[in-house]
Amino acid sequence: MSKQAHEFLARGEARIVKAPAHIAPDVTAPRNQVESDRNFELPTSLYAATVGLYLAFIGIMFAGFSAPGLIIPMGIFAVFIIAGFGVPAMWTRLKDNHSKPMTMGKFKQAGIMTYTGRLSAKDATIQMLILPVLIVLWACTVAVIAALV
Repeated sequence: MSKQAHEFLARGEARIVKAPAHIAPDVTAPRNQVESDRNFELPTSLYAATVGLYLAFIGIMFAGFSAPGLIIPMGIFAVFIIAGFGVPAMWTRLKDNHSKPMTMGKFKQAGIMTYTGRLSAKDATIQMLILPVLIVLWACTVAVIAALV
């Protein structure tokens, strides 16, 4: 933890200690890096479904409100969606990343552990895809309302 040292200095309670002696690092020793899980262990198909649903939203909105002035903004939105999922996908393929996504079979069999406990595959899939599905349904609703008005 870090604390403000001003009050310790003012009361005279601060003490000065020598810096620890450093040992020269061994150049041949391997670096100890923190192992990080960059893919959340979820199957790749769930991420593909999420990207597909967000791109479906952009497609529905473009089809419903097609105008020459919207071509560039819709293209920019699509690029941002692809980049938003593409950059983390590249992180999972970095050198020395030993974590692999779960296969769909193992996901269906074991589910996934979350902060609040274990979720079955069905519950985790619903939790992950509920927002993209609702966004696509919202796009459909807006497009239908615009077509009828």
